[in-house]
Amino acid sequence: MKKTLAVAIGIIALALSASSATASQESLRAYTIWSERYAKAIFDAFTSDTGIKVEWMRFSSGELQARMEAEKANPQVDVVFGNMAEAFVDGMAKGLFDPYLPKKAEKIPPEFRDKEGYWTGVALDPICFMTNQKFLQDKGMTPPKSWNDLLDDRYGKKLQMADARTSGTAMYRILSLVQAMGEDEAYSYQTKLNESVQVYTKSGSGGALPIARGQAAGGIFFLVDALEMKQKGYPVVVSYPEEGVVAGIEAMALVKGASRPDLAKVFLDWASEERMQRLYRENGINLIPTNPDVPPATPELDIKSIKILPLDVEWAGDNRDRLVERWVEEVLR
Repeated sequence: MKKTLAVAIGIIALALSASSATASQESLRAYTIWSERYAKAIFDAFTSDTGIKVEWMRFSSGELQARMEAEKANPQVDVVFGNMAEAFVDGMAKGLFDPYLPKKAEKIPPEFRDKEGYWTGVALDPICFMTNQKFLQDKGMTPPKSWNDLLDDRYGKKLQMADARTSGTAMYRILSLVQAMGEDEAYSYQTKLNESVQVYTKSGSGGALPIARGQAAGGIFFLVDALEMKQKGYPVVVSYPEEGVVAGIEAMALVKGASRPDLAKVFLDWASEERMQRLYRENGINLIPTNPDVPPATPELDIKSIKILPLDVEWAGDNRDRLVERWVEEVLR
């Protein structure tokens, strides 16, 4: 009897030990729009600091949002990291996120985070022009310094930029134009610009390499993607329209109905600290920190000389779907 009892206790102990080991090895699950290199650097650092592994997948902003909506009844991830702030505002209205105020997020200025904790901004990324230098030289042109410069006939059908149905970059291109010109004029402009567009790419960075290689002339991108090409030694020129651009706020949030909310909160707390944004410099991440105590990694990320237009993130989120639908109906036709 005693032997049987001892065996039973041993089996229970082993089961509890296995259960504990499984619990300790639970992984955080995340979606991100950041590039593979950027996301890996951040998630690996989190695992190194906390011992918590991260299972993550990367999508363009529009794809990520569509996936979140499709999975609303059965969420497949615990956090979304790096998507655009207006996408989180849109998701709030659709019941995709839960509020959580990360510890130490107070260091991040209020304009870069939701006051109720539905999203917290971790980086800024302005819209810019990227043009192939050889194309400009061959055509006797200077880098574009106005939105209207892109309407120059010499660009022919050689511009590439992102599709608003799938890309956050395209959404911020539209928002920049709306802020610079007013909505109706912005759509009239895009209809004219469409005549010079070779292709609308699925992701925001999709046209960067073709431009860098001279297969296309130029386009409108987030600065992060343009600098990536420039730093790799490709002959590209980065410039900005004098009328101004919008800077995207890249943010993070807790998914509503997350199966591992405790792990999600550990990550959100960690990612709100100064330590996380200092990883940008350490890993060559071309994003601008939202924490004012963390300087930009390179002089090219100092945007004080650029005209940054104000953006009502709430308005952008509330009108996100409408602006994309209008782009499809009036620009693509």
